[in-house]
Amino acid sequence: MRIHARLPVALAASFILTTALFASTIGAARAAPEGGPAGIWQTQAGDARVQVSRCGGSLCGKVVWLRQPTDSAGRPQLDDKNQNPSLRTRPIIGIQLFIDMKPSAPNTWTGRIYNADDGQSYSSTVSQIDAGRLEVRGCIGALCGSETWTRTTR
Repeated sequence: MRIHARLPVALAASFILTTALFASTIGAARAAPEGGPAGIWQTQAGDARVQVSRCGGSLCGKVVWLRQPTDSAGRPQLDDKNQNPSLRTRPIIGIQLFIDMKPSAPNTWTGRIYNADDGQSYSSTVSQIDAGRLEVRGCIGALCGSETWTRTTR
């Protein structure tokens, strides 16, 4: 930054101080939310809870609760729409939803997400908005959708 000789020193100092304060505010906004993403998160619809944890350099997220954990016959809900026939008999509770979710920006991870509703996995970004909210975004090409998960307890 070049300060012109005509600019009074006090005004220049004020400008520099204001710029420094603004830059520190931006840095604080990007700081990790208290507690990080580890914990239990409820989906926007409230029909599932996902335990998010760090696993190595990635972020993991597995289903730990379902509003309707059993089907009409009283059997556990199964991953019956999975594209892989050998996985269609596994229970939904316990399924790892986040696939190769690596850090891509502050408080943001990028990878793939598995959707048991249709048995497909999608390009995904997970961003921690604040201590109590997680934005989960999935895309097929240019078409994207997102939802906000809220932190909860078991």
